[in-house]
Amino acid sequence: MSVAVLGATGGQGGAVAAALLEAGAAVRAVVRDPGSGRARALAVAGAEVVPGDLFDAASLAEAFRGTAAAFAVTTPFQDGLDAEVAQGEAIVRAAADAALPHLVMASVASADRDTGVPHFETKARTEELLAASGLPATVVAPTYFYDNALGAMDEVAVGRLTMPVPGDTPIQQVARQDLGRVVTAVVADPERWIGQRIELAGDDPTPVRMAAEIGRAAGGPVAFRQSSLEDLRTVNPDMFAMYSFFVNGGYQVDMAALRMQFPAVPWTSYAAWADAQDWPKPAQ
Repeated sequence: MSVAVLGATGGQGGAVAAALLEAGAAVRAVVRDPGSGRARALAVAGAEVVPGDLFDAASLAEAFRGTAAAFAVTTPFQDGLDAEVAQGEAIVRAAADAALPHLVMASVASADRDTGVPHFETKARTEELLAASGLPATVVAPTYFYDNALGAMDEVAVGRLTMPVPGDTPIQQVARQDLGRVVTAVVADPERWIGQRIELAGDDPTPVRMAAEIGRAAGGPVAFRQSSLEDLRTVNPDMFAMYSFFVNGGYQVDMAALRMQFPAVPWTSYAAWADAQDWPKPAQ
């Protein structure tokens, strides 16, 4: 079974490609630049690497043809929110043009709850377009990724983790590797999962616990410090809305039910994820 993976050199697509390859699936990695180092690494790992542009439905349809399924992900963080909507439109159009048997579309947990978070709302628009298309599809909707903490390496080096939420706020999160494992299970059993929307979370650490686990894994104390949420209101309205959403209840994934649905997925804990990262040793 061949599975096309869009964004295969990125975080989500890379995790999906790795999980599929580990499971023995044939992977067609769809990338903007087949000559990049990451694309070449995918080819060495056994993937077929082909060009494709998230804004070009024709190139995506060509990449989809002859595959049993495809994983697709959109992003607003390079070209903006309108660009993410355009990416979703191109993906849906390409899947229809290629008569793709099964499209697995990445969204975000709670995108269907009118959160007002801009990058949740753009994904909700793609979900609506996908539902209206009638395509055979599954939506996988991860929560906050553990990997977001990797952007705090400089802070960890001085023994600090900063977030604009109270330290006792549980935040449902998930490992990218577990997203990959869920997608692998979904494409292996399309009859069960077509038409379904699956929200993903592996743990719900508070920022205080996140700092403690990172410190333990890094070999030195890391203290949590709450930064100002209000300061984000004008500087980064999208992040202001997301962190406000976290403060006001956040994601609502039924993690117990999820484990019953996907018993073969290890559902990596935050502690286990932290242990696997290469942290700088915090200054004493």
